[in-house]
Amino acid sequence: MEHSLDRLYGYLIQYGMNLVAAVLIVLVGRWAAQLAASLTEKALATSSLDKTLARFAKNIVYFAILTFVCIAALNRVGVETSSFLAVIGAAGLAVGLALQGALSNFAAGVMLIIFRPFHLDDYVEAGGAEGKITEIQIFSTVFLTKDNKKVIVPNSKITGDKIVVHPGA
Repeated sequence: MEHSLDRLYGYLIQYGMNLVAAVLIVLVGRWAAQLAASLTEKALATSSLDKTLARFAKNIVYFAILTFVCIAALNRVGVETSSFLAVIGAAGLAVGLALQGALSNFAAGVMLIIFRPFHLDDYVEAGGAEGKITEIQIFSTVFLTKDNKKVIVPNSKITGDKIVVHPGA
């Protein structure tokens, strides 16, 4: 009986310390993820980037760091994490392939926001559409035609074609 209690205390000390360390990793990691995300948003907000892009980057940074923190905490407790990393990699590849068109539009939207070949209220011919630019979104750009129709064009179509900006129109 005494031998069993000694063994139980040994397990509690060994695994209890690992559990405490894992909780500390999660707490400190969550704080670090929030700090990094906040700094990312502030850095991007002070630049000429759109607020939507800054918030999106903030969320990406936060969840990426939080994912690695959770894996580190699980590893500390003794869970084999190599399979988690393989699943995350495979899921990332699958999502990337599934969203190839959307990611292309997102990348094109970032390019439009950064390089600004045209601005809001410019009269533009691009991506098979023509009209006044009313909105530049992350995935698409909104035109208002002369006959008051709203045309939404994917950003990849705009950046993949010629852009004609009519000055003063």
